[in-house]
Amino acid sequence: MTVPEIEPGAIPADAYLLDVREQDEWRAGHAREAVHIPMTQIQGRVDEVPGDRTIYVVCRVGGRSLQVAAWLNQLGRDAVNVGGGMQSWESAGRPLVSETGERPFVA
Repeated sequence: MTVPEIEPGAIPADAYLLDVREQDEWRAGHAREAVHIPMTQIQGRVDEVPGDRTIYVVCRVGGRSLQVAAWLNQLGRDAVNVGGGMQSWESAGRPLVSETGERPFVA
């Protein structure tokens, strides 16, 4: 199955952005609008992911998000991988926030 991919700059402003990185990565820096469900928890929490809209899945560089997007698509969801992950997001100048009070960065 081929998974669609999108560059961070092309993600719509009102998109459902699913961040599947681990807690420490999330805390260091993430997109303000993102929803955090680590890849290790996605199977048990899939009901939290909407089934009526496109899901843009992101991780650090794109590998984990590709796997999650493929799995969601197999379930009948409309999932798109964010190419290059949060590293590309940061490189594109997209805003980040942190949960630490420190300057956000992609861990």
